[in-house]
Amino acid sequence: MIVTVTLNPTLRVEYDAERVVPGAVNRVRRVGYRTGGRGLAVARYLHTFGHEVVAAGLVGGATGELIRAELARAGIATQFTRIAAESRRLVDIADSAAGLSTGFAEPSPYITTEELGRLAADYLDLLAGATAVVLCGSLPDGMPEEIYGSFVSYAAGAGVPAVLEAGGNALLRAADRGPALVIPDRREGDVSELKVGPDTSVVVMTGSGVTALTPDGQWRAQWQAQWQAQRQAEPGPVSLDGDAVRDALVAGFVPGIALGWSWPDMLRHAVALASSVLPSGEADLGAYEETLPEVAVTGPAGSPAG
Repeated sequence: MIVTVTLNPTLRVEYDAERVVPGAVNRVRRVGYRTGGRGLAVARYLHTFGHEVVAAGLVGGATGELIRAELARAGIATQFTRIAAESRRLVDIADSAAGLSTGFAEPSPYITTEELGRLAADYLDLLAGATAVVLCGSLPDGMPEEIYGSFVSYAAGAGVPAVLEAGGNALLRAADRGPALVIPDRREGDVSELKVGPDTSVVVMTGSGVTALTPDGQWRAQWQAQWQAQRQAEPGPVSLDGDAVRDALVAGFVPGIALGWSWPDMLRHAVALASSVLPSGEADLGAYEETLPEVAVTGPAGSPAG
């Protein structure tokens, strides 16, 4: 069982209006609901590829119930810790006439000390049956920045490999605590000075490929050139370094970390999965199967990896 932890999940409320007039009551033609948050996106990709996954973290109020319901409809098991405050929403209003979209992001809920204690206890219980844990995404108000560091340490103590995707102080306070894999937030820039443990690998994503800095040396995987050209020509919100592609890449490394795959196999799977993401954010299994044998991987010596 793979556990994904999302501490600040979002419910995306999508309004489709024919026209939006400021200062007036605007009728909406369609309403859609979609879960948001890096850990939840990773859970969806893992579920798509048939992995047993449990989405954990924090949810509260009616919004939290809708998040749970949306994941249940997708067939994803959840074991969230409940909080008193309402989980945040992102309201996105599409103006079809103008071709514009306007979003309103609510503030994250405040997490109390008592809720933090229950979260830690629930997390420790989940580690007992986990093969890997994924920690990624932003932190809500009231959450200490060392939370990921503590959770990585708990996982290491339980013998469960942890995949960490974070930025800022949340990254710095966890990277040297023994995660199996660290994927710094794209805003971190140069990660050459990032302090990690001797058994921790670091993956950096660029517009043309992925570099893995491992205890055994540096590995490099290139995006498929044909896919790259095709995706750049397609309309839609997803780009080579977009959120959905990045979430899929994170998900792609998790099975290999859990099962001890070789770095060439991990890189091919992760890059092929990221390459299969459609503008809608869904993974195209056919595109994944086509791309997998085409991913070029070079090893520490610079020669092609088998």
